Amino acid sequence: MAHDDLPEQTPADYIKSHIRTVPDWPAPGVQFRDITPLLSNPRVFRVLIDQFVHRYFDLRPTKIAGLDARGFIIGSVLAYELNVGFVPIRKKGKLPFTTVEETYELEYGSATVEIHTDAVGPGDRVLLIDDLIATGGTMMAGMRLLERLGATVIEGAAIVDLPELHGSDKLRAAGLRLHTLVSFEGH
Repeated sequence: MAHDDLPEQTPADYIKSHIRTVPDWPAPGVQFRDITPLLSNPRVFRVLIDQFVHRYFDLRPTKIAGLDARGFIIGSVLAYELNVGFVPIRKKGKLPFTTVEETYELEYGSATVEIHTDAVGPGDRVLLIDDLIATGGTMMAGMRLLERLGATVIEGAAIVDLPELHGSDKLRAAGLRLHTLVSFEGH
């Protein structure tokens, strides 16, 4: 990209300006933060991935674990760029081999995620990634799965933090270092 083609904004502002807010979806009162415009624009997608590559190039995770499903998109590209393995943490019932599972609470009910038992092990330094941190339940469940298999979670990363939902506070209180690119007030 030529120098005069660079966005005038900071990378975080540039990324944030391409996140679409969809009001009242999936329920009334919810302001859904849609990252699909980040992915469909090749320049914005590259700026997004580069932010993570620059951060994790020196921290050197041995694997990237992506949370189902948007964490797969960012995580697999980041794993490719850092030349490390990618591990999917999936919704229950989607993985074909032997798994361990973790159930977590949602606003109304609960959900379960799984990981293959041979996906990570002692000595692995894993970056856990998703698109967004809201209540923190999915990322907390992912962290617990990785740790149960003996891996060290070096950081949790996401594009968006929704601080009013206190998920990032809960994750930090549980000992997880976090890195997010942008935050939005409201939810």
